[in-house]
Amino acid sequence: MRKWENMPPFLKNDRVKVYYDILKEHEKELRIKRKFDTFLAAFMLAVIWPVFLLIGLLIKLDSPGPVFFKQERVTQYGRKFQILKFRTMVQNAEKMGSQITKSHDSRLTRVGRVIRGCRIDELPQLVNVLLGDMSFVGTRPEVVKYVRAYTDEMKATLLLPAGITSEASISYKDEGEMMEGVDDVDDVYIHQVLPEKMEYNLEALRNYSLLGDLRTMVRTVFAVLR
Repeated sequence: MRKWENMPPFLKNDRVKVYYDILKEHEKELRIKRKFDTFLAAFMLAVIWPVFLLIGLLIKLDSPGPVFFKQERVTQYGRKFQILKFRTMVQNAEKMGSQITKSHDSRLTRVGRVIRGCRIDELPQLVNVLLGDMSFVGTRPEVVKYVRAYTDEMKATLLLPAGITSEASISYKDEGEMMEGVDDVDDVYIHQVLPEKMEYNLEALRNYSLLGDLRTMVRTVFAVLR
């Protein structure tokens, strides 16, 4: 972690400092976490690359457009990066609606609906982990406009790299279904869903441990299987 005096100005507030001091006590665990992330991401990519080829082929046969979906998200210290996913929606879907996807979103392709339901669309984020943009466990990265809605305390989640999964992700794994019938999806997400998810994320920072991260990974596997 950076020294407090070297933090970006937007993070230097009293609410964030509380979480910074907690995480500084776990620096050794955080270094081990990064090594673990790198090893596991590289190993998984080496093993499942045939799955990537198969899914890529199915996506291309199902609908016109690229295999991968790229979107600008925000990670550690407010740095922007391109998150990778398998494309599950029609081309230019972002111009046709909200950045939140409902479970029965008309923009979803046939293949996209299946791989999204199985969370397979998240697999390309192994590359983001390998590059250091993400971790296996951490606060899910948001788009810039949602990060701008963060309170001073919520900004503490940007002290660590964004994650593929988290306790909030497990609890809100059916977020798409929750948004069904909502007229203003962005408003509901910013003022209701985001604050609730952040309670989980901030609790994870307050009680950070490497063992806790491993438990979250195991719980994620079982949640997906269910």
